Amino acid sequence: MTFLVLGFDYPAPAGPERRKASREEHLKQGERFYEEGKWLCAAGILNEVGDLIGSVIICNFPSEETLSKEWLDNEPYLLNHVWEKVKIHPIRPAPFMKFE
Repeated sequence: MTFLVLGFDYPAPAGPERRKASREEHLKQGERFYEEGKWLCAAGILNEVGDLIGSVIICNFPSEETLSKEWLDNEPYLLNHVWEKVKIHPIRPAPFMKFE
């Protein structure tokens, strides 16, 4: 199943400082999930002046429960209090998209 995951950072100054400290570990995990075909697209969310304020990930997991167990329970941005809030939405990619 394909999901849209939105992670919204804690505000400055704590959020950006924690993001910087956790970024390498987060990207390493993301790269592994990408290579496994679980992460399909990932990007940082920017505010009006170009500062990172969150993340968006489109991913494939068998279920939301599996997504949480395999990824979010071990996500550095959650464990290190970078993301204040996470929203998960099941999505249906357009027919021409080759996500699955």
